[in-house]
Amino acid sequence: MPEFSHKLAFVIPTMNRPGPLRRLLRSLEAQTVRPHQLILVDAGEQPVDDVIGEFPALRIDYRRVLPPSLSKQRNVGMAAVDPAMTLAGYLDDDLVFEPNAMDMMLRFWEAAAPDVGGANFHVTNAEAYRHRWALTFFGLESAERGLLLPSGFQTPLWPVDEAPRERQWLCGGATVWRREVIERFRYDEWYIGTGYLEDVDYSYRVSKAYRLLLVPDARVWHDFQPIKTDRNELMGIWEIINRLYFVKKHPEFSLLRCYWALTGRFLLNLGMGLQRADRGYLLRARGNLTGFARVLAGRFDTLGGTVK
Repeated sequence: MPEFSHKLAFVIPTMNRPGPLRRLLRSLEAQTVRPHQLILVDAGEQPVDDVIGEFPALRIDYRRVLPPSLSKQRNVGMAAVDPAMTLAGYLDDDLVFEPNAMDMMLRFWEAAAPDVGGANFHVTNAEAYRHRWALTFFGLESAERGLLLPSGFQTPLWPVDEAPRERQWLCGGATVWRREVIERFRYDEWYIGTGYLEDVDYSYRVSKAYRLLLVPDARVWHDFQPIKTDRNELMGIWEIINRLYFVKKHPEFSLLRCYWALTGRFLLNLGMGLQRADRGYLLRARGNLTGFARVLAGRFDTLGGTVK
């Protein structure tokens, strides 16, 4: 195995998905360079600590967090990282790594400048970014990738070309951070449950002090799961409440532009629901209206739950 100066740990939040979790761990076990530590943070109804014994080649530590909350799981896991680790990251439990992905990521970090704070793996099966000019009108999109717009909306990270590219935000479930970053920054536990936008908030805060890059050769596959139909109403509420919380937290964004963009998001959800007779989009639009109503009533409180 190649020798690297860095030692790498990963926090893996998981909940009720032992099959995908085993698949992820098999792909990590098969790496040409394995991580030095894994912290499995379980919020599932049935503990999955029995999985650890199936992978003797991996050093896996186990933690339990209830009730489920992705931000809290990440913080609990990161607090358990061995002090000897110089890099630490977060992995979704439904990733699959190409055999040399870890090697490519560590090669990137060996050459990284001191001002680089975080790096994303390349999710190869992410939907290609097709910029829709009509959404630019509402401040929802831009032709450039990996940006935070004045409305507080982020543009997609993918696809990735041959060279590492700087970004203003990183995908939370496939990311590596410098040790000093994880010691300085924690996930905001206001985002509870699935934690919509918690990774945008975290990485954007880091981007104010460090450069963030996406590494094309460190390739992973993500088993994207659709939102359950009956969970779309909750997602619609999060689209309003969580976005406004993010924008109010970072006053460099425009609250007026955010409301305009959220109006566009509601119209898009409603239009897609009517055009396709899609109950999920209609429920999401109803959730948008509920979110607006909560804000107008002064009920700007966090809302938990899961959507997958």
